[in-house]
Amino acid sequence: MNRALFLDRDGTINVDLGYSYKIDEFKFVVGAPELIKKYNELSYKIIVVTNQSGIARNIFSEIDMHKLHSHINSLLSKIHAHVDAFYFCPHHPDFTGECSCRKPKPGMLLQAAMDLDIDLSGSILIGDKDSDIEAGVAAGVGTLIKNVTNREVKL
Repeated sequence: MNRALFLDRDGTINVDLGYSYKIDEFKFVVGAPELIKKYNELSYKIIVVTNQSGIARNIFSEIDMHKLHSHINSLLSKIHAHVDAFYFCPHHPDFTGECSCRKPKPGMLLQAAMDLDIDLSGSILIGDKDSDIEAGVAAGVGTLIKNVTNREVKL
């Protein structure tokens, strides 16, 4: 089984500007690229788990989001780092109804564990909101860290 570093996206990997999808506005949170590289080197799977209700709200499209994810990996490649997988919830209860993937529900974490043979109890989750931590608890992730810096770093 694999160990994973699960990361929330907005506010944990990148500065949360509200509905982040524009490549030209993207800024890494201080230390995020280096953290990803460190856990790449430790052979952890790096898995982003992110609520993206802007899709349900028609603020941006899944294509826009995928372009941003490709951009993130392109920037990370400059320091020989990468995200292995991006899991996202495009739902919002007010627009699309209830789902099993929107954090604080553990759906994205459980799906990633099945897809990538992840040992959840030996894995780590870092997020900036209570809903991130609650999803980690519900999924049985072994180490949970709440990070609230949201400060910018350029790569």
